[in-house]
Amino acid sequence: MTNIALLASGGGSNCRSILSYFESNDNINVNLIITNNANAGVINIANEWNIPVHIIDNKSFKVGTDVVEILQKHSTNWVILAGFLRKIPSSIIGAFSNKIINIHPALLPKYGGKGMYGMNVHKAVFEAKEDKSGMTIHYVNEVYDSGNIIFQDFVHLNPSDLPSDIAKKVLKLEHFHYPRIIEKLIHDTI
Repeated sequence: MTNIALLASGGGSNCRSILSYFESNDNINVNLIITNNANAGVINIANEWNIPVHIIDNKSFKVGTDVVEILQKHSTNWVILAGFLRKIPSSIIGAFSNKIINIHPALLPKYGGKGMYGMNVHKAVFEAKEDKSGMTIHYVNEVYDSGNIIFQDFVHLNPSDLPSDIAKKVLKLEHFHYPRIIEKLIHDTI
């Protein structure tokens, strides 16, 4: 059994998508959700699915050793970021080398880096008058959004698409691809 932990800071729609996808999987199990936001919607999702949730404060997360202990206590094999808005410290990256992935709501390397998340990304794409946008799944390293790219997909944008329209189109891609790429990565490394 491969155990994955989900890290999220917000509503958790990608977490819900991942949980639904792996619900009847006998080889991959989501057994932990970690959030740095005591008001995050992902907490309700964790409760719905009877998954342990740990709320961590940003100060201790920055050090990372407590998080590594929590992940190890839960026999975590992979760490999956799903809307987690904190930089991952070296202590966690070192403990889970090449086993931490993130999803970004743009086609990296464009529109990545500190502060480029959620609607900030979609507004930037809109303002640049891009004719497409998409999502990128990548490994996590010490620099925001610069880990090796695992997978990308895109959607065409209409000139009339507002940032909220772009967000909806990209989120559909995320919900479809993220659990499937997680599964593929895990099966390719078993």
